[in-house]
Amino acid sequence: MKKDIHPDYHEITIVMTDGSTYQTRSTYGEAGATLTLEIDPKVHPAWTGDRSRLIERGGQVDKFNKRFQSFRRKKA
Repeated sequence: MKKDIHPDYHEITIVMTDGSTYQTRSTYGEAGATLTLEIDPKVHPAWTGDRSRLIERGGQVDKFNKRFQSFRRKKA
């Protein structure tokens, strides 16, 4: 393995949107740096399952659904 080509891997602090924090190891920033998240799995609809926030009227999701509506599964 070549020397001096890999980034420094060190401890950082992650701050979630609700203010909770945890320690992890990363190549982000310098040792002891803090990474503040704007979006995290606790609030983003992609992880929480809040479909009402994902659908935008007349937007890309609506266009996709109209184009491929014949491929939808039939409801039981």
